[in-house]
Amino acid sequence: MEGNSWRPAQEEPAAASDGGSVDWRTQLQPEARHRIVTKIMVTLKRHIPILVPEGLNELRKIAIRFEEQIYTAAANQADYSRKIYLKMRSMENRSQHDASISPLKSNSTITN
Repeated sequence: MEGNSWRPAQEEPAAASDGGSVDWRTQLQPEARHRIVTKIMVTLKRHIPILVPEGLNELRKIAIRFEEQIYTAAANQADYSRKIYLKMRSMENRSQHDASISPLKSNSTITN
C-alpha cells in the first residue's frame, strides 16, 4: 500500500452536551466519503484488470457499494476506518502473495 493512506482514524466524535452520543455518521463529511471511495478505486484498479472503458464504471459501483456497506455496518468512525483499512490491506497482502506464487507456477510449467 502507498504510505499511510489507509491508516484508521484515531478520533471519535465528541458526545453531545446532554450526555448522549452523536451519531458519528453526521460528523463524516460527504467529501471524506468521496475521498475514501476514490482510494478504494485506486486499490481495486491495481488488482482488477480493466479491459473495457465500461469497466471503470463497474469498478466505481463496486467501490461505492463496498464503502456504503462498511458505512452502514460500522459502530463509529474509528470502526469505519479500521474496517476499510483492514479490507484494503488484506487485498494488498493477497495480491503480493499471489505475485510471489505466480513465478513458481510458471517455472514449474516450463520445466515440466
